[in-house]
Amino acid sequence: MTAVSSANDVDLFVIGAGSGGVRAARIAASHGARVMIAEEYRIGGTCVIRGCIPKKLLVYASQFPHEFADAAGFGWTVPPAAFDWPTLIANKDKEIARLEGVYRSNLEKVGVEIVKSRAVIEDETTVRLLASGARVRCGHILIATGSAPFGGHPIPGCEHAISSNEALSLPALPAEIVIQGGGYIAIEFASIFAGLGSRVRLVYRGENILRGFDDDVRTHVRNEMEMRGIEVIVGELVTAIDKHDARYTATLTGGRKLAADYVMFAVGRKPNIADLGIEQAGIRTAPLGGIAVDAYSRTSAPNIYAIGDVTNRINLTPVAIREGHAFADTVFGGRPTIVDHTNVPTAVFCEPEIGAVGLTETQARERLGRVDIYKSTFRPLKATLSGRHTRVLMKLVVDGATDRVVGVHIVGEGASEMIQLISVAVKMGATKADVDATMALHPTAAEELVTMREPVARYGNQAAG
Repeated sequence: MTAVSSANDVDLFVIGAGSGGVRAARIAASHGARVMIAEEYRIGGTCVIRGCIPKKLLVYASQFPHEFADAAGFGWTVPPAAFDWPTLIANKDKEIARLEGVYRSNLEKVGVEIVKSRAVIEDETTVRLLASGARVRCGHILIATGSAPFGGHPIPGCEHAISSNEALSLPALPAEIVIQGGGYIAIEFASIFAGLGSRVRLVYRGENILRGFDDDVRTHVRNEMEMRGIEVIVGELVTAIDKHDARYTATLTGGRKLAADYVMFAVGRKPNIADLGIEQAGIRTAPLGGIAVDAYSRTSAPNIYAIGDVTNRINLTPVAIREGHAFADTVFGGRPTIVDHTNVPTAVFCEPEIGAVGLTETQARERLGRVDIYKSTFRPLKATLSGRHTRVLMKLVVDGATDRVVGVHIVGEGASEMIQLISVAVKMGATKADVDATMALHPTAAEELVTMREPVARYGNQAAG
């Protein structure tokens, strides 16, 4: 354990009680550290309070209309269904409050002192609590303040736009909504609102949605979204928002005007570093934004560390949790631990959902001399009776020189669950031969992953193979 001077009030001061900060505080306390954690909003951070968890609950709600429709093909007669948005939001809020209580209880059980206040760094060893003005002397400081929605560049009427924060607690389900953005947050909320019955128009500046994902995935998901009634408008931006009583009009680059109950901007997130005091402490920022850290999450100030979205490395909740745990083990547990940021699985909870791990086809072709692509699209068994027009996409990216599977991409029901499991194999360095040797489990969609035998494309010099 790191020795800390008794002159300090605490061994560790954590700024931000999100998933990463809470994990770091708990593990550090379990190693015997005196820990204080400051949170100005609610314990649990973005993921628990206004991110992953409430969003996934709304995703579940949005899928029921499809289930009701599918039931007819299986012999069920379902009475006309009615949806009540306030009930959904109230139940969501109740669950979030319960989870916040669990997070608080877990901190208290290990002796972490919780302070409801914004905290500002005054120097390498001092934090000031704005709520009381008190100063706390710290052996170590951990910045875990996460990120916040980026409002986009200033345009006329930008104050009328809502973000994902407000979208989770609207007073009523919008009949029409315009969403600007093409990343996972925009795609997920487009699917949520469309599934619940809203007319959704998605506006994105690029040539296709989901930049950074595999191109086949991008095309497949866009086609599926459009089949579900979502209008995808690419190559455009919202240039102005006008308010008319309780309605809004979004003007696009080309002059088209879209009327809606709400205009939502989901154009990315930015690290929460403003007014934190990082300049006084001599903490450097990274070229692409966020706080610069080394492999152990240490900043340029020796006693100050940073984890999670505020570092702008891989902005996913499980990554922040892993980084927080590794920090506590490194600094207070005597076990220096580096987090491996390669082959991190990710999911987009749109309809249908996406699961991905490893390299895209484009990335593999840029980095590897030889690449084999295995791909399959098929109608899921359930759709044969439901009559729903949807297809599953499965794709394996293989290093042609070593036979190692370097990327897996799935679009379809249960994609996130499948990708979590196969990411273990990818992380362990499984080869295509290992996948082929795995017995299929029939009838499942996942069996397609182990039955694709012939590549649909091969790139590079294949003569040696």
